[in-house]
Amino acid sequence: MKRSRLNLFKATSMSISVLGILLILATIALFAYIGISTLSSTVSSDVSSGSAYDQLAVLKSDYSTLSTQFDDIKTSVDNSNNAKLQSAYNNATLELVRAQSAISDADSAVSAGESQDEIKSRISTAQTQLQKAESSFSDVKAMM
Repeated sequence: MKRSRLNLFKATSMSISVLGILLILATIALFAYIGISTLSSTVSSDVSSGSAYDQLAVLKSDYSTLSTQFDDIKTSVDNSNNAKLQSAYNNATLELVRAQSAISDADSAVSAGESQDEIKSRISTAQTQLQKAESSFSDVKAMM
């Protein structure tokens, strides 16, 4: 009887040791998975913000080009005595200022590291505002 108790104790002790080792390995695997997943998430968010920087650079370039075009026709509009043309130019200039504000807003969102949805929303708004400014500029050019 003593011998069977001893064998039972050995088997139970061995089972508990094996389970303990398995639990330790599972815990290490869980922490490794969480660490890798966090690292992967950080890398993908950095890549996404890189894309946002690229889109922002394109917006700034387009804005700069459009602003130069506005400056080029300013003297022609001022020299004309057409009130409708001057009013259309002023409205187009207002749209250009709104586009600049939207681009600055998107830039601050990217710099502050806000969520990707917020950044996409602000960049989309800036693109829309820039398109409105381009459309207004085209209207002014058509009136000349």
